Amino acid sequence: MAVYTDVASEDLSAFLAGYDIGDLLAYKGIAEGVENSNFFLHTSRGYFILTLYEKRVSAEDLPFFLGLMEHLAARGLNCPQPVKNKKGQMLGKVAGRPAAIVTFLDGMWIRRPHAAHCSAVGEALAKLHLAGADFKLRRVNALSLAGWTPLTDACAERADSVQPSLRQTIEDELAFLKKRWPRGLPEGVIHADLFPDNVFFLGSALSGLIDFYFACTDTLAYDVAICLNAWCFEPDHSYNVTKGKALLSGYMRVRPLSAEECDAMPVLARGAALRFLLTRLVDWLDVPLGALVKPKDPLEYFRKLRFHQSVESCRDYGIDA
Repeated sequence: MAVYTDVASEDLSAFLAGYDIGDLLAYKGIAEGVENSNFFLHTSRGYFILTLYEKRVSAEDLPFFLGLMEHLAARGLNCPQPVKNKKGQMLGKVAGRPAAIVTFLDGMWIRRPHAAHCSAVGEALAKLHLAGADFKLRRVNALSLAGWTPLTDACAERADSVQPSLRQTIEDELAFLKKRWPRGLPEGVIHADLFPDNVFFLGSALSGLIDFYFACTDTLAYDVAICLNAWCFEPDHSYNVTKGKALLSGYMRVRPLSAEECDAMPVLARGAALRFLLTRLVDWLDVPLGALVKPKDPLEYFRKLRFHQSVESCRDYGIDA
């Protein structure tokens, strides 16, 4: 989430007139994240989130994202629901951007997750994978293996200004992954961005998942690897095997991983680390002028990648194959 496009109050009021969600009482931008422009809306009917889709998000993908949230909620997953306007449409336009309103989820994200939070996330991720199994639409993951070469090319000339020899590290890792990337593992809908700020808790109970705008069709175990990167490292970038075991055990209570998926986890985790290293590096080097958002440190994922390069088997993540 972020704010790249400002919205004047009169423009927002005119946009909301097309919805049956009451009168606008207050709104404010949400400054976290790097992808879209998001606003918290308070109306006479309650609370909502307005998202303006910026240029990185293709308008062709929006039916997938919005339809997926409807589909998952219908199968019991607690996630935001797109609000239809008076014409029955989920998508509109405001401030020159495609825009949608979704319901507000109660809860807060956890800054310092414990093992119990990781267990709950693993379980929720597995439920998402099962709930998405019969979703009819497909979306190619543009930020998987095929997408890492153009990202590498985009930041190659300036990578070493962030970290000495970073360009060589990235190019070597990409070459390794092209040779070793797993094929033939179970696929389906994945969230692809289930970081702590996209998971809400009420007390110790997980209350919902948000931000499905990287969701796509890809290897299910790759989504697990993304979560290992996002949830199971400490602030000093050391891997916490207790958290890893909790997340993986929570996932496998709902959807057991096959021996092949477990064996592939080290390579998948390396790929996930490289993916976020690259996208953070591009954002770090090219954050739009005037954007009300602080880009995230790409070197966090450089350090995580170094850990994954030392892993010999899935046992190092906390489970046996």
